[in-house]
Amino acid sequence: MQKIVYFVRHGQSADNVLPVFQSPDSPLNEKGKQQAEKIADRVSRLSFEALIASPFQRAKETAEAIQRVTGKTPEFSDLFVERVKPTSINGKPYTDKKANTAWREWEKSLYTPGMRVEDGENFDDLVARADKALAFLSDRREKTLTVVTHGYFLRTIVARVLLGDLLSGDASRRFQKSAAMANTGLSVLWYHGGFEEESSWRLWTYNDHAHLGESGSE
Repeated sequence: MQKIVYFVRHGQSADNVLPVFQSPDSPLNEKGKQQAEKIADRVSRLSFEALIASPFQRAKETAEAIQRVTGKTPEFSDLFVERVKPTSINGKPYTDKKANTAWREWEKSLYTPGMRVEDGENFDDLVARADKALAFLSDRREKTLTVVTHGYFLRTIVARVLLGDLLSGDASRRFQKSAAMANTGLSVLWYHGGFEEESSWRLWTYNDHAHLGESGSE
């Protein structure tokens, strides 16, 4: 059995370039809209059967740009949202002392198994959701899919594919810090299995952003 999944990070959002803790409803800014059009044109040259996207506004708008040129109606799934921050800090400026303190504690929980801060996701939640997302994709009947998602969560998926059960908190922290990803960067996972080997996911392409004609940015 073989399956190919094209993962697209959303275009640049308004909150990506503001000194605030990004909220789920942050839309694409003008640069993000241009990036979305460029990745949409690129994706239109691929052959895929289904389009899946995070319902967060910036991913939704990126998926809608792809829809306009491919005719594929996006299916929205909470499995592919960005890491869920504590609700109390969404949209708050970095200068908000209470929000800043909560952010720093929450950041620790992303690399510390068992640690939790308010209603934010932690390391265990993210790994479990990455596993569910991969299982969801492998169980789909389609052989080729495009998924519009977010940088941090996509890096979690890639790290899980590469390291499997060796993905510890420390390993995750190092991977997230070292593996950069541009807005609308294209990454490809290949699900492969045969007579002589167990079915497994493999990384085929990571953060290809040649369609932007620039170095890209976080």
